[in-house]
Amino acid sequence: MAETREFKAEPPAGIDPLGASSEGASLYELIREDIIEGRLAANERLVVTDLARRHGTSTNPVREALQLLRGEGFVTFLPNRGARVRPIDQDFVRDIYEIGVLIEPALTRWFVNMATDEDIAELERLQGLIEENNFADTFRHSELDTAFHTVMYQRHYNRHAAELWWKHREVLRAVSRRFNFTLARRAAIIREHRELIAHVKAGNANEAAELIARHVEGSGRHVLEHMRARSAARAG
Repeated sequence: MAETREFKAEPPAGIDPLGASSEGASLYELIREDIIEGRLAANERLVVTDLARRHGTSTNPVREALQLLRGEGFVTFLPNRGARVRPIDQDFVRDIYEIGVLIEPALTRWFVNMATDEDIAELERLQGLIEENNFADTFRHSELDTAFHTVMYQRHYNRHAAELWWKHREVLRAVSRRFNFTLARRAAIIREHRELIAHVKAGNANEAAELIARHVEGSGRHVLEHMRARSAARAG
């Protein structure tokens, strides 16, 4: 098996994963991680000069990073109050995955009607790598799983929908890194991927769309369950 960091999922063609300078992109990753891990508290004010000083950079890359985080929903901007950390709470995660439940079935239905033999072969190849990894390396699983779904959406004519899918998936991926997959969720992912490939092969567009809706909702609910359990443990 290749080393984990040798595999990196890429966004659908034509979609810039960040749209920032290299320094702005690097700061985006650092600040996003601080928000997700709670090192930057919910509703905490984000002062550009303070962040630049903390990270040893100028203010322009910080502004770039904050605009990227605003686009993903991690940061809010209020008139005369500047940038603040958006609470990464259960409502935030619910809103993100519910959007996926709405748009991914449409993207999937289109894909099934357009899928080539090469597309199916690539899905099967990626699924083979997912099962070979068998969740042993969670980072590698995340990258392979994202690549699997990207195969289905990368050529869709509606680039706005594809970009929205990518950005929201990246948000959920970032949040879900804090949690391990349960055995039940692992089994569901493998089973649903196999069923999805079978529907693509058979040209069952409606069945595939219904399956992807359940698949996305299952992933979102899995994250929410972990968040609720963590909140209960902290409260107890």
